[in-house]
Amino acid sequence: MTVPTHGELAGRVALVTGSTDGIGLAVARALAAQGCAVMLNGFGEPQAIASLCEELAVTHGVAVDHTSADLMQEDQASGLVRRVLDRFGQLDILVNNAGTQHKGPIEEHPPHRWREVFALNLDAAFHTIRTALPSMRDTGWGRIVNIASVYGLAGGVDRSSYVASKHALVGLTKAVALETATTPITCNAVCPGDVSTRIFYRNAKLLAEFEQITRAEAQQRIAAANMPSGRVVSPEQVAAIVAFLCTEAAGEIRGAALPVDGAWLAR
Repeated sequence: MTVPTHGELAGRVALVTGSTDGIGLAVARALAAQGCAVMLNGFGEPQAIASLCEELAVTHGVAVDHTSADLMQEDQASGLVRRVLDRFGQLDILVNNAGTQHKGPIEEHPPHRWREVFALNLDAAFHTIRTALPSMRDTGWGRIVNIASVYGLAGGVDRSSYVASKHALVGLTKAVALETATTPITCNAVCPGDVSTRIFYRNAKLLAEFEQITRAEAQQRIAAANMPSGRVVSPEQVAAIVAFLCTEAAGEIRGAALPVDGAWLAR
């Protein structure tokens, strides 16, 4: 795999959901670094988000904007692409990254949380894809990348709604890939294992306090529990895969669910 050369995505416009931190922000940075204008989406302190937009714009010389659309709300998810088109006049790359999860046995899973998990992990992607495709078909080019999970390819304990929604997202990816197979529009999924996001570090902190071990030991223990490599995936590694999928070299990768999982699924 080769990463995009500098400026390969110049003139393109990307929407990355859930991109004010974590994987989404790393993806936004990677695309901006290749000359792509970016619409960020997510929650956060307004001044911090404004500073982030300015930093990305100045660093990479691209247009950057932000919308705080709540993708758990159908009307806001359905209207998100229109906001991008109104702002930039086109949408070439759609990265569905926003997600949530609930942990606990299925018999204790609150029904309202099941609906919320599906609303963000699956329904939001359905709405952004269905509203983005007409514009991509008109311009004759497009890239759709859904950030799924290793749990979209395997089961897991105490996370029924997350596993189900991510499996469904992989299925949606394949369906859209077939519907666009004869066009220059591709749709793929990236399926990370454990990623070094704020959630990972928070869990490591809690484990370190509970077990009276160092944070480094806690991080290694968490990583080794799932990842045979003994290492977590970085957001930048996931972002590099997404950026590659947006290149012409990846034009015939269609309907793939690419694991980035430290050999998790190889066992």
